[in-house]
Amino acid sequence: MALFGIAKKFFGSSNDRRIKPLWRRVEAINALEPELARLTDAEIVARTATFKGRLAAGEGLDDLLEEAFATVREAAKRALGQRHYDVQLLGGIVLHEGNIAEMKTGEGKTLVATLPVYLNALAGRGVHVVTVNDYLAKRDAEWMGRVYERLGMKTGCIVHGLSDAERRAAYACDITYGTNNEYGFDYLRDNMKATREEMVQREHHFAIVDEVDSILVDEARTPLIISGPTDDKSELYIAIDSFIPRLEAEDYEIDEKQRSVTFTEKGNERLEAMLREAGLLQGESLYDAVNISIVHHVNQALKAHKIFQKDKDYIVRGSKVVIIDEFTGRMMEGRRWSEGLHQAVEAKEKAQIQPENQTLASITFQNYFRLYEKLAGMTGTALTEEAEFADIYKLNVVEIPTNRPIARADADDELYMTAAEKNKAIAVQIAECHRKGQPVLVGTVSIEKSEQLSNLLNDKSFWRDVAKSLKARANELKDKEADRKKEILERAAYIEELAIKKTPVPHNVLNARFHEQEADIVADAGKPGAVTIATNMAG
Repeated sequence: MALFGIAKKFFGSSNDRRIKPLWRRVEAINALEPELARLTDAEIVARTATFKGRLAAGEGLDDLLEEAFATVREAAKRALGQRHYDVQLLGGIVLHEGNIAEMKTGEGKTLVATLPVYLNALAGRGVHVVTVNDYLAKRDAEWMGRVYERLGMKTGCIVHGLSDAERRAAYACDITYGTNNEYGFDYLRDNMKATREEMVQREHHFAIVDEVDSILVDEARTPLIISGPTDDKSELYIAIDSFIPRLEAEDYEIDEKQRSVTFTEKGNERLEAMLREAGLLQGESLYDAVNISIVHHVNQALKAHKIFQKDKDYIVRGSKVVIIDEFTGRMMEGRRWSEGLHQAVEAKEKAQIQPENQTLASITFQNYFRLYEKLAGMTGTALTEEAEFADIYKLNVVEIPTNRPIARADADDELYMTAAEKNKAIAVQIAECHRKGQPVLVGTVSIEKSEQLSNLLNDKSFWRDVAKSLKARANELKDKEADRKKEILERAAYIEELAIKKTPVPHNVLNARFHEQEADIVADAGKPGAVTIATNMAG
């Protein structure tokens, strides 16, 4: 281990050795800056046509890299008043080479992307920038579009609700911004079109994926499905749903890890008796071939009741069951579970049952993004999945140094024996930060967890108990620990004051249930003393 440390000190890490030769290209880009600063806006735009001419004459994109990057930097200075730092140029080179650039939060990944996007768009085959939601796609297209406009390039944006003609026009632009869902569904719809002219997408040339670990690893196996309606069987769903609450714990077995549930032998017998009594069972056994549809329905009803939870996997709005994305915490309007599961959940919640769907076309994100000739990505956390990126997508992860030394202190994780202990510690920590006037963002994995924490912050009896336990702890301290005792008693006095207030700790909850107030909540989240509890939809 000591020898490894000495070798690293002299030769650098593998990452250091990987980026060392790239610094020469950064220096070459910097050397061009004074010359480009003297050009007029028209001359900057004219460079795009010059670059395209050189490509047509046989030069490669790598031959143009330094000049193209220097041109983008100058355009960004004029359009946005922002100049790419040297480490951002380094990130741009890494992306152009078809790698994943791991850049810390706040290092300007959005601006970095403009460098390889422009260079690769010169080929005239289109470049796709992939974001995690419509808001970011629209924001980045408008924001970075001002840079591309200075370079004589057109920017398109694919968001929900566009017509085919609008989508075709957006894809025909030099650069197109959109979400992974929109790109994937457009590809599926194109494959269902009768003629090439009806399709909206062009070839899959080059894509840069923002939050690449979320899209290419966390959601990699998530299938995108286009489905069509089949016969209405709502009465059967309602009838079978009525049997599930009558089952007992011994009638089924739940596998939490696989998110599956199966009937036990006793459960099958009980269910057969109920089906026979209702006149729904044909033949002698539930598993006779004639009952195959009934078996499917009862299994989906059991799954709906025992695996899928309200306010975690879905919410009920009006008479509709709306899926919640497990990765973003956002509502997925228009998306439905297949194979009768959505109908089973609708029956469980006594919502209006929509006709069942059959799958017409399907693809996973993993398979879709492997269609691109060249793929690159950006994120703040990719090294932990480095092996998966290399194995599945043939992508290397390169860590980009920060522009300035990191001032943030990364504390160790804290572990608790029970969820109640953990939630108590979180609530007390929130109160301490609120007392100091620090803005607090609390991330939760589900609507249910965010609302549990919200209820705790509003619970006056909880705060009275916390104050009492703090006083007891202070009284146990010895006289020589007077300063520590005084500090704990001051905290106890502050928490006692919270217990008297109408709202002990004022806070906002941001989850799929309150997504209409998202912009207002996010706008206030950084104010002194603000407390925001959010599912990862606020990411």
